[in-house]
Amino acid sequence: MAVDHASEHPRHPAHSVEQTIETVFRMEAPRVIAGAARIVRDVGIAEELAQDALVAALEQWPAAGVPDNPGAWLTTAAKHRAVDLVRRRERYARKLAEMGRDLETAPPHLDEIPDRVEDPEAIDDDLLRLVFTACHPVLSAEARVALTLRLLGGLTTAEIARAVLAPEPTVAQRVVRAKRTLAAKNVPFEVPYGPDREARLGSVLDVIYLIFNEGYAATAGDDHVRPALCEDALRLARQLAALMPREPEVHGLAALLELQASRTAARTGPDGEPVLLEDQSRARWNRMLIGRGFAALERAERAERAERAADGPLHGPYVLQAAIAACHAHAASYEETDWGRIAALYGLLAVRAPSPVVELNRAVAVSMARGPEEALPLVDALVDEPALRDYHLLPSVRGDVLARLGRGAEARAEFERAAGLTRNARERELLLRRSKGCGG
Repeated sequence: MAVDHASEHPRHPAHSVEQTIETVFRMEAPRVIAGAARIVRDVGIAEELAQDALVAALEQWPAAGVPDNPGAWLTTAAKHRAVDLVRRRERYARKLAEMGRDLETAPPHLDEIPDRVEDPEAIDDDLLRLVFTACHPVLSAEARVALTLRLLGGLTTAEIARAVLAPEPTVAQRVVRAKRTLAAKNVPFEVPYGPDREARLGSVLDVIYLIFNEGYAATAGDDHVRPALCEDALRLARQLAALMPREPEVHGLAALLELQASRTAARTGPDGEPVLLEDQSRARWNRMLIGRGFAALERAERAERAERAADGPLHGPYVLQAAIAACHAHAASYEETDWGRIAALYGLLAVRAPSPVVELNRAVAVSMARGPEEALPLVDALVDEPALRDYHLLPSVRGDVLARLGRGAEARAEFERAAGLTRNARERELLLRRSKGCGG
């Protein structure tokens, strides 16, 4: 763990170093947890070891300086603690054995911990192992999502609650129970193969998408975008696509993330402020990522046709969403967007994967394709939807529709309500600017 010496680099104020540590830990926590989990085989304990590494950094870095590679420092510190823990367990197990106790559940010797999974199909990536472990079928679907967002996405309980539209106490209970269940069931830390891999695939795709979304539009904090989370999710999606080339939805997710990520540079202004889709400079969209997205979507459609042995409409939720993203990428300008096709695709998605958020997005597309007067009843039908009660994008969309109908005072009130609901500072500023532009 190479550390900068004070004689070589100027000292930073303690509060500055602490802020650096907090930022680094938020970015590196998933890798730190994954590295420790590979040794201790318990995600709950691995998370505690990552916190121990954070405490060590807070104690040492202000005096010694920030390491050249702070992420590696944290990971190594957590792994050292993990090795110490396993050794202590071994010593305790040996003492029990010497006393003649039956040790049916004795932990493995450190020498027996494999450096690499023997499965020839396995991917040597601790983050991917962490995703598949957290998405084990012993957990409920809701628990899998909550735990993975906590461990891999580094989200707080409040952020997870907003991402999955659930109360915070419920999410907190899901995370705690999920950790206990994985430990009690002795779930292995691995990327499974065969039927086991297929059984977990849906949950894995869902959490990778949620992690990307949290990076693409952060639910809280001062930054509108968290690129590190987008990059992690995109890399995991690419690895899955290489691992499972015949799965349409895997390629669909990869295509969706490539196409969404292509807009990242255009989504924020010089000072980090959000830029609406209609105001984005498409010259700043990443053409390489768009090309990768188109290629992945083509592979997804080809795999779907092979699976169904006939040409037909796209049915997978991620393939449908990728097709929607492709409509935006194909358009040379906002005005040339094929909103009619987007609305039709959202209609298919509402059948294939119905949810209030899909209906809200469909209303946006209908507003652009057929006018705000047709979209308003669709939005109003969602006002009493419990899952959207605290979802800031509902009043934001309603405000946009009302503004296009010329109902400025009502639109202003909706944008103000949306600003009061969001926990992201940048998004709040944008919504307040939009409210001021409505008059009334």
